[in-house]
Amino acid sequence: MSGYQELALLLLLAAVIGAIAVRLRQPLIVAFILVGMLAGPSGFGLVHAHSEIGLLAELGITILLFVVGLKLDLHLVRNLGPVALATGLGQLAFTVFFGYLLARGIGISHITALYVAIALTFSSTIIIVKLLSDKREIDSLHGRISMGFLIVQDIAVVIAMVLMSAYGLGTGEGGVGMVAMMLVLKMTAVLAVLALMMRYVLPHLLHLLAKSGELLLVFAIAWGAALATLGDAAGFSKEVGAFLAGFSLASTNYREAISSRLTSLRDFLLLFFFIDLGAKLELGSLGTNIPEAAALSLFVLIGNPLIVLAIMGYMGYRKRTGFLAGLTVAQISEFSIVFAALGVSMGHIDLNAVGLITLVGLVTITASTYMILYSQPLYDFCKPWLTVFERKKPFREMAFEGSRKLETEPDVVIFGMGRFGSRLANELQAQGYHVLGVDFDPTVARSYQHRDVPVRFGDAEDPVLVETLPLSSTAWVVSTIADLNLNLSLYKALRHHGYQGKVAMTAHLAGDVGRLKRAGVTRVLQPFEDAADFAAKTLFEDSPKE
Repeated sequence: MSGYQELALLLLLAAVIGAIAVRLRQPLIVAFILVGMLAGPSGFGLVHAHSEIGLLAELGITILLFVVGLKLDLHLVRNLGPVALATGLGQLAFTVFFGYLLARGIGISHITALYVAIALTFSSTIIIVKLLSDKREIDSLHGRISMGFLIVQDIAVVIAMVLMSAYGLGTGEGGVGMVAMMLVLKMTAVLAVLALMMRYVLPHLLHLLAKSGELLLVFAIAWGAALATLGDAAGFSKEVGAFLAGFSLASTNYREAISSRLTSLRDFLLLFFFIDLGAKLELGSLGTNIPEAAALSLFVLIGNPLIVLAIMGYMGYRKRTGFLAGLTVAQISEFSIVFAALGVSMGHIDLNAVGLITLVGLVTITASTYMILYSQPLYDFCKPWLTVFERKKPFREMAFEGSRKLETEPDVVIFGMGRFGSRLANELQAQGYHVLGVDFDPTVARSYQHRDVPVRFGDAEDPVLVETLPLSSTAWVVSTIADLNLNLSLYKALRHHGYQGKVAMTAHLAGDVGRLKRAGVTRVLQPFEDAADFAAKTLFEDSPKE
């Protein structure tokens, strides 16, 4: 087959296997690695255009690191909360130290064990953001904390790449120390030039280029590739150069526009990286790594969440928040495989080590996906053993709940204080009813501390929350949450804890209306349909049709 026909066949195979993965609720990374394994020499031997696929793979990694740098706004980095910093650094230190000891204990050589230990520390920002967004938990307390320590990990992977580059170059004359010093000097010079460009050149240049969306996209890719080339020439790798290119644009007003245009291209080109990786793996060697991969996978699936749970518990968070945040680090990421591939290119480790890390990735990504999707049932199962990770008074999380006390018990409790919930609360309050709001976004709860409507921080998915609410004289409990399963769980918890009042819940899909009514919900609210009906009635009030 020609190179074009080969790529067409690979894309078709990726689409088919990707569809199966989506059906199984798995990230596409798993599917694409399997495509490479099936298409490679150990499978059907379909891949021969190695140079073309390799070039696309390198460009995909460049854009991946560019987008990561693009999301590291200087203001965001400066405002990293203590919990994100402490949890991120604590998890990194724990995983590197004990991961290295475990790798050595199962017979892995020193330098390979070091690479394996570092690879085990990184969690996939792409996968976590996707899963939390699908579950509408990205703005929850544990979601915000997870995003914070994922940023710490993203910074750490870049530092690790620089250090490993110094180690690789330092094996010759001059030693590691001299090479590291030279890299620091080169990095300082590059950062100084970038700082000047970020201040005086890039904002004005982007303002001109932004008049054409296509030109802005071309410039972003060219800028990332140019600094990746510069980074490679300077000795601190293409990946670090691409990261710095993205970071240099992170504080501009066009960050989101560039990121949104690059995301789909990044995902498409990463397909070729994982296909290229899978094609190079020997299925036989993967089989020999199963015992080692099993031990390392258990360490990631259990050890990483436990250290996050312990740190957050010590810092004053409830065990449920720590548990849910901990689940987000129960896998290794695409960065782990990129980092291992960098080690192969520098001659530090061989493909067998990459195969081991990839196998751990396949196991942990697959397992952790289901752990996050079914986090609440998993928490309910583990809850009896988690008390040791919670202080008697979880002071830091209690700070989000606000200090306002209710003067009287509420007539209405509203879950979800978004646009619909807050407007409903204000209207009911204006009519003389006492309203209590509940929202899982800590910033929303804090913002209501000095308003007329008292709002309490809490997650509707947490069954313990219902026990703490003053519901004895509450006439209505209203949920403005769009998720059907979450509404059903909340309704079940309300009835389980003896609430006898009326319940209203929102439904955004026609099929959800019947399920809520069959469950016993008193009234189902349909915001879009109700708004459309009201608009239709009032549109021609002043000039009715004759």
